[in-house]
Amino acid sequence: MTHDYRALIANPEVDAVYIAVPHHLHTEMYVAAIEAGKHLLGEKPFGIDKPASDAIAACIAKHPKVFVRCSSEFPFYPAVQQLGDMIEKQAFGRIIEVNTGFLHSSDLDPNKPLNWKRMVEFNGRYGVMGDLGMHACHVPFRAGWTPRNVRAVLSDIVKQRPDGKGGTLPCTTWDNATLLCEAADGSGSGGDAFPWTVKLQRIAPGQKNTWYCEVLGTRAAARWSSANAKLLEVLHYTPGGPQVWGQVQTGYEPAYKTVTGPIFEFGFTDSILQMWASFLDEMANGPPKRKFAGCVRPDEVALSHRLFTAALESHDSGRTVQV
Repeated sequence: MTHDYRALIANPEVDAVYIAVPHHLHTEMYVAAIEAGKHLLGEKPFGIDKPASDAIAACIAKHPKVFVRCSSEFPFYPAVQQLGDMIEKQAFGRIIEVNTGFLHSSDLDPNKPLNWKRMVEFNGRYGVMGDLGMHACHVPFRAGWTPRNVRAVLSDIVKQRPDGKGGTLPCTTWDNATLLCEAADGSGSGGDAFPWTVKLQRIAPGQKNTWYCEVLGTRAAARWSSANAKLLEVLHYTPGGPQVWGQVQTGYEPAYKTVTGPIFEFGFTDSILQMWASFLDEMANGPPKRKFAGCVRPDEVALSHRLFTAALESHDSGRTVQV
């Protein structure tokens, strides 16, 4: 693997690379690509832990002409773009509460063989947070909602799995994580604090591969789940008036227009193409016009590592930890 990727980044005809490898290889390969002058779209979490991420950040700082972003597909769903527009327009008023998460059932079967995501030496101590966390953080971070502190509960549910050779091996990473954060609203509505709950689960009965976002404010509320990806639920209200949830059916109305008409449905593979379009657009033309149409920035990656590192300390100590 090592000689193959070095040959790729040494190719003068290659201007940009997308690197998706296990977490323990991020620092080596990302740094090599950046130092070779290749624009980089890398997979989360951008380093197996905070020191590894810090090393990538230091390399980025030394090569300001290299464009670097992190992957996260879900904000490119049309319904989430509309939710993002509401945030930009400050339609929610003062934020009361935010709930985001990524839930799936990939590890619900205890007979599923062990793979690298269940091995701490390859996945890292973050466990499920490193694998799924950025998806749940992308929209809040882009909104300017910064976690001040966190109280985390991490769960090791299936403690061993088949090794594929007739035996078993221990699972050494966290399966599920629930984080309760006190977040600060830096989006322009006064910097008030509010609770932000993040749920990240590989073992979520009843789920398949579900990302969700709920924002509750003093003037409006909105919620979306990829379990019903076309549907954005919105609540607008006035003092003393009725509170009625409305349903907005979104079509193929992404951040980057395509030949597909708006009457058709948008899916996960479309969100990946939108993410790549965003990366190439920002690399060539600068920040996109729509705030929530951009890929994860290095500063947002750095914030995720501060959050997940604090979450590990919180779980170990049983107390709330500053981020």
